[in-house]
Amino acid sequence: MAEASPAAANAELLEWPKKDKRRFLHAVYRVGDLDRTIKYVFNTLTAPDVVDYFGCLDVLIFFCTFVFRFYTECFGMKLLRKRDVPEEKYSNAFLGFGPEQSHFVVELTYNYGVTSYDIGTGFGHFAIATEDVYKLVENIRAKGGNVTREPGPLKGGTTHIAFVKDPDGYIFELIQRGPTPEPLCQVMLRVGDLGRSIKFYEKALGMKLLRTVDKPEYKYTLAMLGYAEEDQTTVLELTYNYGVTEYTKGNAYAQVAISTDDVYKSAEVVNLVTQELGGKITRQPGSIPGLNTKITSFVDPDGWKTVLVDNEDFLKEIQSE
Repeated sequence: MAEASPAAANAELLEWPKKDKRRFLHAVYRVGDLDRTIKYVFNTLTAPDVVDYFGCLDVLIFFCTFVFRFYTECFGMKLLRKRDVPEEKYSNAFLGFGPEQSHFVVELTYNYGVTSYDIGTGFGHFAIATEDVYKLVENIRAKGGNVTREPGPLKGGTTHIAFVKDPDGYIFELIQRGPTPEPLCQVMLRVGDLGRSIKFYEKALGMKLLRTVDKPEYKYTLAMLGYAEEDQTTVLELTYNYGVTEYTKGNAYAQVAISTDDVYKSAEVVNLVTQELGGKITRQPGSIPGLNTKITSFVDPDGWKTVLVDNEDFLKEIQSE
């Protein structure tokens, strides 16, 4: 029996992402202004409490107090889990609007002793959907949040939005829309060749192009890609600014994680697509030491990192913590 030609085998392999069970799991980014955290703690604890604070609380709580307060009180997220890894000198925490089994969440990482990071020019923003953007902005301002764009309609449109900045400088767009199962709804990244990026995410990750918007008067074009419609799930917003082909990445934003039923086959697909469009595998598929969660990671043609995580292993990991 004749074997399938390499072209036919590749074509079959490229169908895998479309059949795979995928969703956005979390976005990872680094935070760490301890001076601000100390100031907040000292302003809210009595002298005896301070002694007890330094004697009893671990590094993770020390780092997270103010940041957690911003995300929980301003945005309404919940602290889902946290962990401290002293042997690797970092702590992280997962926050979101629902359980990790079904919702996209943020993973905040604090590296011991690092108090600030460079966000760079390439990372754009995260987005949160809300039924009343005006009320949400009022709450954020009342809690001391930094509103960088007052709520109001988009120019030439009907959607009402606002922008706020978190304590570490990350921008969040607030979008007014009806009830949604996924309030944490967008990750926006800037790219140098939008057509190439669309092809990459369609072929390497099986995403669907949901819509494109061209704004020549503002000299940009954007594309929304994801695994379901925008009002139902998290999407990736890729933005191309006319004539800009490169951006600085900084060292603050790290990656997004996406689920897969087979990290090995998924890595094969990514490797095939990178040969055509650019990018590269940065971690070959396999288990993370100590966790036994199988992952693989890669960067796209613009250097943005994605981690693919085994579905079953991920569920076991979060259930064990």
